[in-house]
Amino acid sequence: MFLADMLNRKLKLPTAAEAMPGRAAPIPTADFHFVNHRPLAGPWPEGYQSVVLGLGCFWGAERKFWQLPGVWVTSVGYIAGLTPNPTYQEVCSGLTGHNEVVQVVFDPAAISFEGILKAFWESHDPTQGMRQGNDTGTQYRSGIYVTDAAQRAVAERSRATYQEALARAGRPQKITTEIVDAGPYYYAEAYHQQYLAKNPNGYCGLGGTGVSCPLPTGVPAA
Repeated sequence: MFLADMLNRKLKLPTAAEAMPGRAAPIPTADFHFVNHRPLAGPWPEGYQSVVLGLGCFWGAERKFWQLPGVWVTSVGYIAGLTPNPTYQEVCSGLTGHNEVVQVVFDPAAISFEGILKAFWESHDPTQGMRQGNDTGTQYRSGIYVTDAAQRAVAERSRATYQEALARAGRPQKITTEIVDAGPYYYAEAYHQQYLAKNPNGYCGLGGTGVSCPLPTGVPAA
């Protein structure tokens, strides 16, 4: 019974009364990207865009995006919860409401937002709700955390396109990906940043559906 209660708690977002209190100050993190040595928190070149994506364990997700041509810098962190400045252990408790995510900063002249989303859809299974593969909990939910109305419109069209692609492939499952405005983004601890570059044999966790996400006509991936 205890294990069942624990599982149910991890699959349900906490209320404000249940959420951990967090702290006023940010937790320590890295200043620079371990691979490309660019500053994680900026400044970023003028005209570049950012988006925050949740697709399961953030270690493998971050590596996927820092390898894409046109991506300037990536970082991992926590978003869409209630607890200010959470730690990894607090997020894993299921009592912050936060998702494990990767922040992607990119040059829209070199890779389109649609191209970023194509990699997002094809790198995980967005139909699994509060889990991704063997990783279970609200912190592993699929999510797109947008910075403006234009990104939201593109993200919603992209979700509908991928839902259609799943249906054509005989996959009746419904996409559970949340698309919401990006709230405060909290950088994860330094050891999580670019984890798979520091630990090449570490756990990745990325899967996928095996279904390709078609780009709109005339939109280049890069």
